[in-house]
Amino acid sequence: MPSSQDILINWTPQETRVAIIEGGAVQELHVERTLERGLVGNIYAGKVVRVLPGMQSAFIDIGLERAAFLHVADLHREDGQAKPHPRSGEVQVPIEKRVHEGQTLMVQVIKDPIGTKGARLSTQVSVAGRLLVFLPQDDHLGISQKIGSPELRDQLRERMLRLIGEADNREGRTRSGGFILRTNAEDASDDELAADIAYLRKTWATIRDQGLKSPPGTLLYQELNLAQRVLRDLVNDLVASIRVDSLIQFDALKAFGEEFTPSAVAKLHHYKGERPIFDLYNIDTEIEKALARRVDLKSGGYLIVDQTEALTTIDVNTGGYVGARNFDDTIFKTNLEAAQAIARQLRLRNLGGIIIVDFIDMLREDHRDNVLSEFRKQLAKDRTKHTVSGFSPLGLVEMTRKRTRESLAHMLCEPCPTCEGRGQVKTARTVCYNILREILREARQFNPKEFRVVASAAVVEMLLDEESQHLAGLSDFIGKPVSLQTEPSMSPEQYDIVLL
Repeated sequence: MPSSQDILINWTPQETRVAIIEGGAVQELHVERTLERGLVGNIYAGKVVRVLPGMQSAFIDIGLERAAFLHVADLHREDGQAKPHPRSGEVQVPIEKRVHEGQTLMVQVIKDPIGTKGARLSTQVSVAGRLLVFLPQDDHLGISQKIGSPELRDQLRERMLRLIGEADNREGRTRSGGFILRTNAEDASDDELAADIAYLRKTWATIRDQGLKSPPGTLLYQELNLAQRVLRDLVNDLVASIRVDSLIQFDALKAFGEEFTPSAVAKLHHYKGERPIFDLYNIDTEIEKALARRVDLKSGGYLIVDQTEALTTIDVNTGGYVGARNFDDTIFKTNLEAAQAIARQLRLRNLGGIIIVDFIDMLREDHRDNVLSEFRKQLAKDRTKHTVSGFSPLGLVEMTRKRTRESLAHMLCEPCPTCEGRGQVKTARTVCYNILREILREARQFNPKEFRVVASAAVVEMLLDEESQHLAGLSDFIGKPVSLQTEPSMSPEQYDIVLL
């Protein structure tokens, strides 16, 4: 039986952080920064300020610093609208006959402003939910191409048609609006789908009503912030409480919940404690651990986690664990503990794509089966779609985990400016030898009075001490003096050779 969960929300004007606690430990972390929230998905009441027939485009004022851009291809096509000619690609009904200056349009941002370019817009509006995307201007029912099984696609289509019909009957109206099933709707229950249908239709009704009475330049709908997505996407029967440390955010979430997710409101609480809310479970410490390459296990073993562009590798090591009676048991127990820790680290770090796990080699097949079974059991708690294969001939477990957002490391960190992401730097001796070769190369091309080496303190110190004999020999060979200068701002690999 799964244990209950608590959700902690730490809110500041610049950043929102969410932690999901289960069994007294952090299981998931979510971070959103205010300055990094884009405009994509936002819906505005826009005013056409200029139509450009030559570009088949229009500039739209949506209240931003720069006018946004609407191309004829992004205008919603109603029944009877002409489509591009199959050979010429030209649009038979030009934009100047479809929009005019001064006209008010409901538009949605499909591309953020970049540099001097304004946002790109579409009049084909859609509203995304957790499982579905609502298309208020269309009536068709689409299913994500990533749901590959034809039988499953047919089943989902039949279920959706039934649920939409039941919703229409309750609301006493004919069907209006279409839906696209997202990939994560593949395993959704009827109750979850019905809740998403109701949420999206209610959201659209609010947008439409506001659009009818709002002046141009008004923001009609903004993609939900992280705290709101918690109520929409993360709250289920397992969640016992949602604690928010900001009264302003608590009031805003309560108002949002009462309108769109009533079942979550009773679980919402304002945290008034003196200690910072994340200190309750040492979450800041857990964040630091989730950014580290090494993860220590309670038994004395440890994991090494390496993220590359193509995949993530996780290596399991026994470390100082000697608790079992024999070596096979030591390995087995370390791998069992590692299976639990790896599943948690995948959620904490939000690692996606291809993941290779190198458990310690096990001779007994029953040990391998038990470790794999435990790994799959722990991964069952993961709300992100994943697949796990068995042990490969090389003893590796290969798995994939869907990328839902950037990993924690990519969100909170950047490549080291010293090593440029390599994770290592050249030794001072290597840099010294590079400098000696560079001086020799320069001496063959130029004839200065003196060579001056500007480098980090460690490199200069080595040239003065252990490599002083080689430096003196080079100076004699080229017949020029070589002076040294320390530059504290230089990294271990940086140096400059100045010709005086």
